Amino acid sequence: MRYPGRIIKTVILLLFIYSNAKAAGMSVVQETSNSLNVIEQAAGHLVPSPYMVIPFILLLLMIATGPLFYKHFWGKHYPKLSVILGLVVVLYYILLMNDYNSIVHTVTEYISFIALLSSLFVASGGIYIKIDRKATPFMNVLFLFFGAVISNIIGTTGASMLLIRPFIKMNQNRIKAYHVIFYIFLISNIGGALTPIGDPPLFIGFLRGVPFFWVIPNVWFIWIPAILFVLAVFFVFDSLNKKENVSKVEINYSGKIEFRGIRNLVYLAVIIISVFLDPGVFSWVPDLYPFPLGIREILMFTVVFLSFKRADKEILRLNEFDFEPIKEVAYLFIGIFLTMVPALQIIAEEARINRDALDAGTFYWASGGLSSFLDNTPTYLNFLSAAMGKYALNVNIKSHVLDFVAQDVIYLRAISVGSVFFGSMTYIGNGPNFMVKSICERAGIEMPSFFTYMVKYSIPILLPLFFIIYYLFFH
Repeated sequence: MRYPGRIIKTVILLLFIYSNAKAAGMSVVQETSNSLNVIEQAAGHLVPSPYMVIPFILLLLMIATGPLFYKHFWGKHYPKLSVILGLVVVLYYILLMNDYNSIVHTVTEYISFIALLSSLFVASGGIYIKIDRKATPFMNVLFLFFGAVISNIIGTTGASMLLIRPFIKMNQNRIKAYHVIFYIFLISNIGGALTPIGDPPLFIGFLRGVPFFWVIPNVWFIWIPAILFVLAVFFVFDSLNKKENVSKVEINYSGKIEFRGIRNLVYLAVIIISVFLDPGVFSWVPDLYPFPLGIREILMFTVVFLSFKRADKEILRLNEFDFEPIKEVAYLFIGIFLTMVPALQIIAEEARINRDALDAGTFYWASGGLSSFLDNTPTYLNFLSAAMGKYALNVNIKSHVLDFVAQDVIYLRAISVGSVFFGSMTYIGNGPNFMVKSICERAGIEMPSFFTYMVKYSIPILLPLFFIIYYLFFH
């Protein structure tokens, strides 16, 4: 398979950018969380020109229109287009702004992002789950609810990659696009709102000082009705789906669940444990600065190699495993990560200036709306910083974060719910969304376009829910 080599070349290019930034005299203390340090940059008034948001808008438009209007060109050249638009932003920051910090932080954040997604993708690809039961609406509801719950234990990415193939196989005689859309809503996004493991912004909040068990008691009463609402809508959709493959042979279901590849559960456990191997969590974890990878990323890339090298080839065949989905995510998201830096810094500056005018509803809609199109982790940090600024507290000091949590939870709750829930609004709202879409397309499922996803599904189904949540909890 040739795609891992291409992805490795992209990572090498990122390392080259990183090393050149260092050689040019950049002095940076790497964030222990490897987060984009856009807040500190905005506070220093290193705000880019608004025109530098154009590369991000262009990339977003191409992601939306490419598969529809110039599918062959897009399928062949999207890696180049994504990287080129990203390099436009890199050159602007290095040559015109003399700002190496933003690029280095973006590169390290991207490497952490792709290390997590690729390790979970490959490790889960070596697990085969077959549910030999008839796919009824009620069975599908139970499946999706189970996936939403365990996304808080193994993360939305881990749950998405582990369960998507058995979900497709269980519904193979009646699968439609809406099955996958609701899967993305529940398992890839909303489900993971209860723990810091569930979704990246919550984990970054934990690294910054938000107590690990703060999330569950402050979000569960929003999470439960949201999950039940989406499941109820799905049940209606699925009950109306009468499509079955016409067959003269009656299918007898054993009711059994087949599980193969138990060794890969060890790999998944290693990945989850490695998430916490950060100097900001445990002081004994070594900081490998100036090397752009930490112990966490080294372990994750090791899992990628070992889990694929030692995988059961029969399981890979049964799962129709290949590297196309992770290749697509790797190339598109390097462009997204780089081109969104100017937008994030402009947003951070505006939030800093107007923080006194921001209330809980504003934090909810702003963090949510931006998380629909931008990476929700730095969006979460931007608005957490602005909310703490209302109390003259600093997001970079853990004791200040603890003081903030003790003083007023409404802002943090609004930012947490908005950042996680709204990631389901678009394909690029959260990393697993695009991977699930790509896996399903490889399985022959015709997925809706970027705009159709929003117009037909997320806007009419999710926005009313999000308005109800706003009115009940943040109005």
